[in-house]
Amino acid sequence: MAQTSKSRQTLREICRTAARVFFEKGYDGASMQDIAKAVGLTKAGLYHHVGSKDRLLFEIMNYGMDILDDTVLRNVRNIVDPRERLRRTIIGHIDLIVRARDREITVILHENRSLKGALRKKINARKKDYIQFLEETVAQVQAQGAGKPLVAPRIGAFALLGTINWIYQWYDPEGPINQNELAQTFADFFFRGLLGTV
Repeated sequence: MAQTSKSRQTLREICRTAARVFFEKGYDGASMQDIAKAVGLTKAGLYHHVGSKDRLLFEIMNYGMDILDDTVLRNVRNIVDPRERLRRTIIGHIDLIVRARDREITVILHENRSLKGALRKKINARKKDYIQFLEETVAQVQAQGAGKPLVAPRIGAFALLGTINWIYQWYDPEGPINQNELAQTFADFFFRGLLGTV
């Protein structure tokens, strides 16, 4: 069991470092030799842990989804009030993008199309689960409001993901907008779009 845990930890360390290499050079531009050098392994040693470049990309994306599950979804799934659940999800997702700035997440955003076949289907299934969670929560929030919803729940879910996932491209944690202000502003903005109110 200890060996399994150690192997998992080694794989995660490889994923963290390899994700930064992919982020800097792009999936096509990064060689396995580049990654082996960055993680301090021989090329053969790297292949021993990950099998192939495609498999490595999959492991990075899978780890990124694990981070999302552990730091966002686990904390909000059991919140009964949908408004609070959605607000906490927005704040948690922004925190993940801004504070941790995990390269695993940015690789998911930029390199999803580089993954092929069954591995891509597995990652897309995990993404779809998150989108469904958002869509259901948005619909529940809208059901609490008066009048006709301003936007379809599915569009609302994708709009939320699009705006949050792009934050890392422009937000400077050292700039004039602090993270709490950013998160609260995004949450208020999104609720206005859903319900016409905060």
